[in-house]
Amino acid sequence: MKAGAVEQIKQQLLELKSELQAQDEVYRDSGNTVELDQTRVGRISRMDAIQAQQMALESARRRQHQMKKIEGALHRLESGEYGYCFACGEKIALQRLAAEPTATRCIECVE
Repeated sequence: MKAGAVEQIKQQLLELKSELQAQDEVYRDSGNTVELDQTRVGRISRMDAIQAQQMALESARRRQHQMKKIEGALHRLESGEYGYCFACGEKIALQRLAAEPTATRCIECVE
């Protein structure tokens, strides 16, 4: 893999990681416990708040999953194992890595 391409992918991964960390900061309080004080919030509003809380928790779970994929890709870049398919061991096409820098399988093995 070309050194320029590797550096570009590394920058892309670091930018994705930074964006996810920023989103975590913004949505940190969204998963807090919903207060069930009936004098302050009506039943429907509480249900909406609980639904919003669950959606926030799922979003946080997805961000954490994506963060693990990014950190794995960065580790593979550092160790020289980046760009090889986990299933068949062949090189993953540069176009695929540019589109999905955390990819661990070549297109043939994905299909």
